[in-house]
Parts: sequence; structure tokens; C-alpha cells
Amino acid sequence: MATMFASGLSNQTGAAVGALAFPVLGPLGVVAVRQYVAALALLAVGRPRLRSFTWRQWWPVLLLAGVFGTMNLTLYSAVDRIGLGLAVTLEFLGPLAVALCSARRRLDAGCAVLAAAGVVVLMRPRPSADYAGMALGLVAACCWASYILLNRVVGRRIPGAQGAAAAATVSALAFLPAGIAVALRHPPTAGALLCAVTAGALSSAVPYLADLLTLRHVPAQTFGLFMSVNPVLAAVAGWVVLGQDLGGAEWAAVGAVVAANAVSISTAGD
Repeated sequence: MATMFASGLSNQTGAAVGALAFPVLGPLGVVAVRQYVAALALLAVGRPRLRSFTWRQWWPVLLLAGVFGTMNLTLYSAVDRIGLGLAVTLEFLGPLAVALCSARRRLDAGCAVLAAAGVVVLMRPRPSADYAGMALGLVAACCWASYILLNRVVGRRIPGAQGAAAAATVSALAFLPAGIAVALRHPPTAGALLCAVTAGALSSAVPYLADLLTLRHVPAQTFGLFMSVNPVLAAVAGWVVLGQDLGGAEWAAVGAVVAANAVSISTAGD
């Protein structure tokens, strides 16, 4: 439990720290650095034998790399516009949709309605609503759902963490031109670069290694249930690190999405 909590807190704190570098690097620059750190961490763990990959193994890796990069870029762009708590809540609809689409129970239909109600509250018309930011959060959700499905394919075709490491490497290489362009247009300060690197470590390396350790000791269902708290942790990290406070309606919407996921997973075997 401690490791799972540390993983979630590390992930969301990393995203909040990365947002501190937005004024200098922008979301694109921060995501580029995060991709570099993720690639280095996963290469050290997975040690992929790239030359031995067949095309049947390469094509899902390439798709996974594209989804991985797009997911992080749209999420961080959403964080820049609507705040960390709301962006992560919308992104979390991705794994929730994957879980609900494979279910056939009335209870799951109720969970879908509950989550939809939360989304309606988050996206309700109001003067301060940033619909572009919300749309970016929903794109991140689609990417996370695709990420889950592609990871299953990669995991079946490539042993260990080699597939994930290969995808992270391809994604990092794709972001290399963008990172260079950002650095040339807006030379990074030491503080901004440190925030971006910290975001990469806390949001990629630490959670990945912690999750590997956790899944050796707890059932996948328990792990998925605990992941439900991530939107809450994101809201707390956004408040503490970035000063992004949520109103009562927003907290209720976050709670609805978290509750829908928790109920769906905890009753999956019923």
C-alpha cells in the first residue's frame, strides 16, 4: 500500500513540478525533457534488443511510442490551461472507459452514468470554462486508453520491459527536434531545466519502478483500485505546489469519476 501511494503521489507531484517550468519551456519543452528521462530509465531497466525485433513486434511499439508522446503532450497542455486536478480527472476517463467497455453488468452501466455526470459538471458552461483545455484532457484520455490496449499487445509479443523501453526511446527521439527548437528559442534556465528533469524522474522513472515492485506482491485488481485515487492526488498536488484550488462542484466531479472507477474495479469479480 505504501509503495502504491508513493507511486501515485510521485507521479502527480512530478506533473505539478513540471508545470513550474511552463513559463520558460512551455508544455512542449517540459514533455520533451520528460520523454528523454523516461527513455533513459526504461532503457536501463528493459535493455531492449532492437535489432532482433521483427516487423510484427515493431509496429505496435511504434504506435505505442506515438500514443505515449501524444498522451503526455496533450495532458501537460491541458494542465497549462485548466489545472492539474481537472486535467488528470479527464485523462482518467481513458482507463475507466477500457474497464467499462469490457463489462456487461448493470452496475457498470451505473458507473458509466456516474462518471458521465462528473464530466458534465466539469465541462458545464461558465464564463471561465476553457473548452480547448478540456478537449486536450479528453484527447489525453483517448491516448491513455490506447496506451493500455497497445501495452497488452506489446507485452504479448516482446518479453519483459523491452517493448516499453523501445517505445520510450522512439518517442524520445521523435521529441528531440522539438526539444532543440524550444531550447534555441527560449534558452532554459537552470531552475526550469531542473523542474523538467524532476518531472521526468518523478512522473516516469519512479512510478514505473514502483509499479513493477508492487505488481509482484498485490493482485492486479487491487492495484487498479488504488490507481483510482490519482485524480485526488493530482488535485492535492496542484493545490499544494501550484496553488490551484478547486471549487465544491469540481471536487464533486472528481469524486464521481474516482467512485465510478473504484466501484467498477472492486466488484469486477462479482
